Amino acid sequence: MQNSPSKWKHPRHWQQEPLKLRLSSQRDLRSWLAEPGSLTARLSSLAQHSGGELRVEVICEGWDLPSAEEARTLKLRRGEFAWIREVVLMGIDTPWVQARSVLPRPSLGGLNRRLTRLGNQSLGSLLFRDPALVRGPIRYAQLKLPAYASTVWARRSRFLLRGQAILVAEAFLPALLTASAHTDTITP
Repeated sequence: MQNSPSKWKHPRHWQQEPLKLRLSSQRDLRSWLAEPGSLTARLSSLAQHSGGELRVEVICEGWDLPSAEEARTLKLRRGEFAWIREVVLMGIDTPWVQARSVLPRPSLGGLNRRLTRLGNQSLGSLLFRDPALVRGPIRYAQLKLPAYASTVWARRSRFLLRGQAILVAEAFLPALLTASAHTDTITP
């Protein structure tokens, strides 16, 4: 992979419903995890209402082996490489979301070739503009990221873009919840 090494720690299981979260009082977190639309659009709206803008910082991207669990979810053969991209979505110069996308080689043909040349543009800003996008169920997990003392909640979806699978996971960082608690306008 290009740039710095992966910062993503893979959870063992992704679950259909975040049962622990359902019992907690974190309404803001539940709202972010359940967001059915473009997370990028919602984050951009929050950043604007907070007096800033949303930026994308690439941690790493390039051809690499997905985790065994990611490969199973995407129905990849053992040892099959995919384009893997990890980014941090920054609001008001603060990390709000860390994301990991896994794009198998067949999903990068034709018009989708541009997905390997996003630079500092978010993947979501392209995906959710495409009428050919189909989103599978959202799954949830708690995971450990090296920069944070405690676990954070994440969600993951398998998308189909023109019939080709793409896996997108997003981890919600503590600063996002702090920022969204200070505004009541967090939807695009």
